[in-house]
Amino acid sequence: MAGVGIDAVDIARFRRLLDRRPNLTSRVFTAAERAEAAGQADPAPHLAARFAAKEAVMKALGTGIGGFAFAHVEVVREQRPGRPGGPPQVRLFDRAAMLAEDRGVARWHVSLTHTDALALAVVLAEAGGTGTD
Repeated sequence: MAGVGIDAVDIARFRRLLDRRPNLTSRVFTAAERAEAAGQADPAPHLAARFAAKEAVMKALGTGIGGFAFAHVEVVREQRPGRPGGPPQVRLFDRAAMLAEDRGVARWHVSLTHTDALALAVVLAEAGGTGTD
């Protein structure tokens, strides 16, 4: 294992933040994440879970908040033919990708969930190699 991260986001608070700062969505979320959220009846829980995953990735890489831009992490559903909305996938760009490579991350595992009040994400960064590291 290379690292693990977990994060929780209060959905009501996150919704208020999005309402107060409309440009936040374009700074924090990739075009693919925004497009996926636009298809939701209520995008706030969807975006809150992805925000939690971005913070969890930062923790898994050992940087914490501010280690790289939130938009350097993308959390989207894997599209499978004939099956809409597969499991969430993490993709890294720019500084986040460089940090992951430096730490030997070969694969990412992510789990997202939310209630009416709380969005949660758990992220596991799996190291490459023989499985003995």
